[in-house]
Amino acid sequence: MVDLNELQKRIYENKVKKGFNLTDICKEFCYIYGEVGEAFEAYNKHYDKKELGKEFADIAIYLLGLCEILGFSLEDEILKKVKINEKRVYVDGKKIEPDEEN
Repeated sequence: MVDLNELQKRIYENKVKKGFNLTDICKEFCYIYGEVGEAFEAYNKHYDKKELGKEFADIAIYLLGLCEILGFSLEDEILKKVKINEKRVYVDGKKIEPDEEN
């Protein structure tokens, strides 16, 4: 099992080492957006599983790097959100209970 916190730190360290952006948060969001677009193209135009996997990896790398820049653990946030989602009740795809954040 991968430790996302360790991976997040490695990704950030690589950004530092290579002189990549660490301060322009808007640019990081744009990179993520661009990678999502590339993933969609890999899926929609010529479904290439290998290429799609690489694009998903790029999305995760940019997302983890951004989380480290902003100072929070994506792993912790995912675990919290999964708990919330598991408690939600849906009927025919529609939420029927108010969102309980705790």
